[in-house]
Amino acid sequence: MRLRYLTAGESHGRALVGILEGLPSGLSIEVASIHADLKRRKLGYGRGSRQKMEDDSVQILSGIRQGYTLGSPVALMIENKDWKNWTGIMQPEPLSTSAEPPVPQRKLEVPRPGHADYLGGIKYRHDDMRNVLERASARETTIRVALGNLARRFLEELNIQIVSRVVQIGPIEDTAVVPAAQLPNLNKIVDLHQLRVYTKSVDIEMITLMDEAKRRGETLGGIFEVIALNLPLGLGSYVHWDRRLEGDIAQAFMSLNAIKGVEIGLGFELGKIFGSEAHDEYFPSKQHARVTQTTNRSGGIDGGMTTGQPLVVRSAMKPLATLMTPLNSVKVSTDQIEKAHVERSDVSAVPAAAVIGESLLALVLANAILDKFGGDSLPEIKARVLAWNQSP
Repeated sequence: MRLRYLTAGESHGRALVGILEGLPSGLSIEVASIHADLKRRKLGYGRGSRQKMEDDSVQILSGIRQGYTLGSPVALMIENKDWKNWTGIMQPEPLSTSAEPPVPQRKLEVPRPGHADYLGGIKYRHDDMRNVLERASARETTIRVALGNLARRFLEELNIQIVSRVVQIGPIEDTAVVPAAQLPNLNKIVDLHQLRVYTKSVDIEMITLMDEAKRRGETLGGIFEVIALNLPLGLGSYVHWDRRLEGDIAQAFMSLNAIKGVEIGLGFELGKIFGSEAHDEYFPSKQHARVTQTTNRSGGIDGGMTTGQPLVVRSAMKPLATLMTPLNSVKVSTDQIEKAHVERSDVSAVPAAAVIGESLLALVLANAILDKFGGDSLPEIKARVLAWNQSP
């Protein structure tokens, strides 16, 4: 593992912190670029009020000097603006028993079905499941998007681009196939639509469904697609189970809150068709010694390695566990049936999950590049990738 990262912080704590180790030296970093991705994470019809409250302004603490990476670990911090309303509740210092007035605790005793509340409380022996909620919250993905932007910048220097779109919200699906010529501009196209779908008419249908869900106090899940373009052939490996690239991709996407399924290429559809319909045939290339393929059913990975075609990842996100019309649950201290805890939440976060997915894929692919090509500085790595891409 050449590239690794850690995050820390709670949803209503003082700040979110992230450390990324392994970036080469000489990579140009602009705070404005990180902020642009953080702003895109807030996109999507049906997001909650927290998105308006937080400006998600990132501070660079280490690893970058005068706009360029040093090769040492990069540390980032994003302060939670809502901390001012939660200081007493989330303070790290012991509470004073003589506090006047007493500090409200916002104790969570009735877990939400489908959330980490109950199991985390049992595992870590918390009688207040807010100790679980605060770290299990999707707010943590804010700092992962910031770290992912650093990986994205590295990939951009190698002409590798990552885009995404929403393909389904609830039962409504956008079945349009994006023309290959439009893929590099896909983010610019879908970011103009409220649910980040490619087809405007489908976007309108989804908004109507979201409004209905909000009226009913419901939440909605969906499916999103993340695509990487211009990847070198041969990232990953077949020689050991833990070096197959799709394994790293699946782990990264399944680590995202509420994700319950990941597929690459045709994915689960491949289990329904004949072999002649499932595989991508080889044809000779007149312009390059390597063969070509006219289809991409494998989604850009065969045998654990990239094929050089677009890498296509789809993920299924379940409806969020916080319902405004809450489900039945149990108050753990009394063992009595009560309605589940209600925390500020979204109707759907699928558009945001797609943007987060871009960052997760960027982190995986940046590590795969470093694993294959090595090197400590950006010029060194760029030269090696260029030589590989031009070799027979």
